[in-house]
Parts: sequence; structure tokens; C-alpha cells
Amino acid sequence: MLKLSKMTDYAVVILAEMVTMKGERVNASDLAEMTQLPEPTVSKVLKTLARHDLVASVRGANGGYFLQKHADDINMASVITALDGPIQLTACVDVKGGSCERASHCNIKGKWNPVNAAMQNALQNVSLAEMIGVNS
Repeated sequence: MLKLSKMTDYAVVILAEMVTMKGERVNASDLAEMTQLPEPTVSKVLKTLARHDLVASVRGANGGYFLQKHADDINMASVITALDGPIQLTACVDVKGGSCERASHCNIKGKWNPVNAAMQNALQNVSLAEMIGVNS
């Protein structure tokens, strides 16, 4: 079974809530309350999303987080990659290589690459706006 991490799922929930803020800044505490997620988890997800330029933050009394891009310009591949790392179905498609001890004896080596590329492409073509049903 292919399954995303809870953190990625939470990231989509948080981003979806941020879309409803229409560009206003929101702090982690308020987002935690709105999404009913634990505040430490929300903080961790926001910091990760900020490192990947999906959200931005402003410090200070009127600070908070806001979407760095429009919901149409945030694709699911970028969210998944931010939280879970590169999308790869098996060790065979690991860009670094050397992840599979059977690689030298495997007749399937490299055969997962087209499947992985198709999944990557599909995820790049689904926007946050589509996920949450927001019209541009």
C-alpha cells in the first residue's frame, strides 16, 4: 500500500486552512485551533513548509505565516516532497543509488522509473486549489 505520512496529510489540512485566510497572516496557535491539530505539530509543519518556500513567515507582534504562492501554484508533489522527501516508489528509483542490496542481481532494476515518473507527473498536475475545491 502506498501511503503518505501523517505530517504530509496535516500539511495539506494546514495549507487548505491558510487558503481560506486569503493572504492574511496567521500564527501556529490559531492554525492549531482552526485545524484541531496539536500546536507543536502545526509549528513543525509550518517551519518545514517555510523551508520549502510554500509559506512565508513574518516575525513580530503582527507576524505570522502566509501562503507564499497562490493555491493554484502549489502542487501536491511539492507538498509531499517538502514533508516526506523525494517521491520514489521503491529503492530502485532512489536518485542517490545504492539503496538496494539486490541491485546487481535484479532484473527489475530501473523498470520502476516510468511508473515513478508517472506518479510524480500526476502529483505535479494536482494543485492545492483542486484538492480543496477552490475556483481560481
